Amino acid sequence: MAVKTYPGEEWLRGKQRATFEPDYGRRGKLWVHGAFEPATGQATILTSPGRDSASHIQLLEKVMSEFPADRWLFIEDNLVIHTSREVRLALASRPEIQIQFLPKYACWLNLIEPWWKQLKSLALKGRRFEDLEQLTQALYEGLAYWNSHRHPYVWKKRPQEQSPVLGGFGVQFRSNSLAT
Repeated sequence: MAVKTYPGEEWLRGKQRATFEPDYGRRGKLWVHGAFEPATGQATILTSPGRDSASHIQLLEKVMSEFPADRWLFIEDNLVIHTSREVRLALASRPEIQIQFLPKYACWLNLIEPWWKQLKSLALKGRRFEDLEQLTQALYEGLAYWNSHRHPYVWKKRPQEQSPVLGGFGVQFRSNSLAT
């Protein structure tokens, strides 16, 4: 997420007609790491200056404190920081954590992606931020609103029918055989 300002902040008056000086400058950026529990709809985020293994480990620790349990199953995509040496070493000392990776090229299986869209809409839509503190505050306010109105996530994606055009690779589903 980046903090940017857009044209129209100040009108400049002079001998000519009134104009404004566009300012597309970036005021800073931060990375938002998140976890989402589909059964309850509860979510958490962690903001950091970079997308690195240390931030991912901090997110895992935050999830363990906010979602108390005897065992945890994390379902993650194949982002490099999820499989880094530092993360593997941290997980080796935590046998109560199990990581399941999504298949590559199957982004529709990643249940946090629709939630990112919701958070973006709640926290950022139609707003302009002058600094990182305002952006961070808006993200945490959006998260608080989501968690106070949370609900279990119902996955609406259906398997797509595979076309026999390319030799029928994959599993073929008939639409009438799917449970509704």
